[in-house]
Amino acid sequence: MKKKILALGSLTLLSVTLFVMNLCHSTPKKVKAIQNFDKDKFLGNWYEIARLDFVFEKNLNNTTAKYSLNKDGSLKVINRGFNFIKNKYVAATGKVKFVGDSNTGKLKVSFFGPFYSGYTIIALDSDYKYALMAGRSLKNLWFLSRDKTMPQNIKQEYLKTAQDLGYNTSQLIWVQHN
Repeated sequence: MKKKILALGSLTLLSVTLFVMNLCHSTPKKVKAIQNFDKDKFLGNWYEIARLDFVFEKNLNNTTAKYSLNKDGSLKVINRGFNFIKNKYVAATGKVKFVGDSNTGKLKVSFFGPFYSGYTIIALDSDYKYALMAGRSLKNLWFLSRDKTMPQNIKQEYLKTAQDLGYNTSQLIWVQHN
């Protein structure tokens, strides 16, 4: 009886692990990753222009992401922002890996050891100045720019893309950079 319970427990743990691993690579149904992605052009500083808020960025302004290359070919990201409630800057360093080949903008990031969450680059201009990124659900979305602002025509294009994919863009937080 103990062996059956142990086997069932192991099978349950394996099932939960596989389910969680699948979640970290998942994206909403209609979301498609960009192709012909050049990770070297993507490196450097990005300003967060807008986001759908979530717990790790709550009460943050002046949010940025800085991408650099690790020796193993993965990327390092340092997300930084100013918590206007606590009146201090906070930062988190993560490791970004590609899901599949590095020419596709489908990624996963870990800020907590072996636990990864998927995100996908769904729009990126040819000069790598503006990016639209989706998380693993319709509750995660980011507009990024190399500058503290984004041209209105790019904002409108990204808003339409996000709305067409099912995102509730009325809930976007437009980040202040001061």
